[in-house]
Amino acid sequence: MRRESYVGQWLPEPLLTDRGKEDPAMQAERADSLSMAFLLVLERLNPVERAVFLLHDVFGYEYGEVARIVGRNEANSRQLATRARKHLEESRRRFDASRQEQRELAERFFAAVTDGDMDELVDTLAADVVVYGDGGGKAPQWMVPIAGVDKVSRLFAALGRQMHELGVHVQLREINGQPGAIVLDPDEQITNVFVLDIADGAVQTIRSVINPDKLHHLGPVADVRALMRRQRE
Repeated sequence: MRRESYVGQWLPEPLLTDRGKEDPAMQAERADSLSMAFLLVLERLNPVERAVFLLHDVFGYEYGEVARIVGRNEANSRQLATRARKHLEESRRRFDASRQEQRELAERFFAAVTDGDMDELVDTLAADVVVYGDGGGKAPQWMVPIAGVDKVSRLFAALGRQMHELGVHVQLREINGQPGAIVLDPDEQITNVFVLDIADGAVQTIRSVINPDKLHHLGPVADVRALMRRQRE
């Protein structure tokens, strides 16, 4: 759960969602409900709105039962659910690209990062692209959002050079129903996870989770600060 004392930007824990086989309709529904953008808005609902929405829309409780649980009357519970649903619907990005098109653009983006190819990076990014990073004060990370194609393309071109120097590599995966990647050090330990929001033929948002506390469930986690110190030695 988000806390006011959290250091830097807060993002949900990344979840691998490419391990099973589902029909296209199920895949689309999962991508919509597990995307980091959706989870972030869910987190921003007030506690009662969030409880009502989850109890009724996710767990299937009747409004009378929900009202008893949250200590409100049934009419008020319906209003809270409607309000929460409206906030969440407004936040959902309707991805116009097919999953294959999203995957292909993600491949182009991460290849451009790895190669430090500025022109290709610019070509894959939306003009108003935004980068968010979550280090939780436990790993080096961007403390504030970085916006705009010029800043973001330069940032990731430089990051690609640093990744090459550190000997880390990118493994493309589906994260929270969206195209993304796990970054691994030479010992195959996780340094961070990237998740992309893709729409209108471009990368709109890039989210990076490097806080080790949010990565252990995915596998062995690298000590990024130690890795960077070794690079400087």
